[in-house]
Formats: sequence, C-alpha cells, structure tokens
Amino acid sequence: MTPDVRDGTRRASHPRRVSPGAGATAVPEAAWDRTLRLIGRSEEVALACHVTPDGDALGSMLAVGFALRSIGKRVVASFGDRHFAVPRLLRFLPGQEMLVPPAEFPAAPELLITFDVSTFERLGLLRDNTARAGEVIVIDHHPSNEGFGTLSLIDSTAAATAVLAEQLIYRLGGRLDRDIATCLYAGLVTDTGSFKHASTTSAVHQMAARLVATGLRTDEIARELWDRSPFGYLKVLSAALDRAVLEDGVVWTYVSRVDRAAQGLPYAELEGIIDIVRRTDEAEVAVVLKEDDHGDWQVSTRSKGRADVGSVCAALGGGGHHNAAGYTSHDSVEQTMAAFRRELGKV
Repeated sequence: MTPDVRDGTRRASHPRRVSPGAGATAVPEAAWDRTLRLIGRSEEVALACHVTPDGDALGSMLAVGFALRSIGKRVVASFGDRHFAVPRLLRFLPGQEMLVPPAEFPAAPELLITFDVSTFERLGLLRDNTARAGEVIVIDHHPSNEGFGTLSLIDSTAAATAVLAEQLIYRLGGRLDRDIATCLYAGLVTDTGSFKHASTTSAVHQMAARLVATGLRTDEIARELWDRSPFGYLKVLSAALDRAVLEDGVVWTYVSRVDRAAQGLPYAELEGIIDIVRRTDEAEVAVVLKEDDHGDWQVSTRSKGRADVGSVCAALGGGGHHNAAGYTSHDSVEQTMAAFRRELGKV
C-alpha cells in the first residue's frame, strides 16, 4: 500500500480504489467513511466473529485483519467459544496467528469490529468485551441482524459477509493478495453453497474471478471444506439418516452428544449433515438438531424457497436468511420440533 493520512485515516493514494460492483452495496457511503475515520484514529483494532465460526465468519475476519496489519494497525481477533479451537475444516486458512482465546481478548477494546454476527448472543464469551467497547462496527449480511453496534455495515442483499469485507479492504487502500483472497474465497463459497444458492449473482462470480486471479488453489480449498471427514462422521451420519422423519413437508433428524461420543467426533464436524438431509424431494423444509457439548440443541434449517425459515428462527431466538437459518433450543427434541412446527405454520 501507499498510504497518506487524511483526517486521521490512512488511505491509499487513490482513495476510490474500490472493487467492481462496490456501488451496489446497500451500506451508505457515510457509514463507510465513518468506519475509515474510526480505524484511522485507533492504534489497535479488535476483531470478533460468531461462535463456532464458519468459513464466512472466520474468513472475512482474517482477511480484514491482514489489511489492517498492512496499514500499521495492531490486530487481535477471536470468537467466543468456551472451548476455543478453529474448526478442523478451516485450519487451512492463513492468518491464524492473529487469533487469541477469549480470555486474552481486550476487556474493553477501543474499537471492535464484528463479522457475520447477527445477534449479540452469537458473540458468546465476547459479549461483555463488546458491551464495554468504545465503538462497535457490525459487518454482516443477515437480514435478521439486530444492529447491536454503534455503527452498522449491513447489507442483506450481499451473498456473504466476505463481500462487505472485500469492500472494506479496498476502501482501506488494500489490494488482494493470495492470503486475503483465500480467506475471502472461503467465505464466498461457504455462504453461496459453492455457487449453488440463489444469492449467486454475476457480481458474485466477478468477485470470485478477482480472488482466483491471485493464484489461490480452488481445488485445494474445496477439498478442505467439503471433501474431508473422519471415519466417525460416516457412522454418525448413518445414525442421523436412519432416524430421519418426513412429515407434512418437513424432513428432520437429530444428532446427540451420545452419537458423537461413541465415535469421538467433535461438534464442528456436523455442519454438512443438513446439506444431505435437505436433498429430500418430498420436503420443502429440512431441520437438523445437533446437541452441543453443553447439552443445548443447535438447530439448522433450510428451505427450498416457499417457506421463510429465517422468520421462523428469528421468532425462536435465532436468525439467518429466508432459505437458511438457525437457533439454539434448550428444550427436548420433541419440544423443539413442536415449537418449530408452530412457528412454521405462521409463515
């Protein structure tokens, strides 16, 4: 980068170096400008993404972390899981030296930026840190976002938070390199279902082309994200499919802690089960209940378009998108599904 300083903000010598399609963002330019001013006057920037991070959350956060470090900012990044560990599928992402466990995260950051966090609760152990922060910039694309920060960069039309992360990087005066592109690409392919979802527009493909042009290996990223599993996953998947139920256009199943313990399978390995269950031709909606290490049920839902599962999950304390959403239930499997069906009947 070749920065200069304007109003305390480091910018590139060509401050309008933004990526193609940047004008389509629903984020007002005033919000971007204030973001740059806040970053410019901060020596350290704290970054946080949601608990049990997926490729979009962690990838977007690390990509922006690289850009911030390149303009001389100290960067510390984390997510608020009690058992702090990067999910196995994402351990190929560069930049993980920026990560610290929640206990080492600043107690009251001057500036905190969150990524892909739709609700305050999704910050987990970092909720108190966020509440004490001087400024909180929320970068997200979930339509159910609560807007809990002091500044929101939220665009529900964006295919992924990575789209907004790329725009911030360009506005900071950054250029894509292979590390940044790898992180952003992981976010983009994760949230578009490897370019299968309806959110995959021409702008999404144009962004992917920019990222691939840096020399990243799309085959290696795809293999890490979708084509690797421990053998125990097959056993747990088999049990989940064996107990799957199809009723009134909803296919659902669950995976208990006992299932996972029998195979020594970590919770993070369960992410892909919903994508297999949702293939059921006879079902409009798919639901998978996954019991976490604390006995709570993490509920993943998918719709083929007619049902708005985002609204259903928001009513149950969670959120997400029209066709993909989730929430946490503290009730039994039977009670959880009964509550889900009641809310589904209202949309």
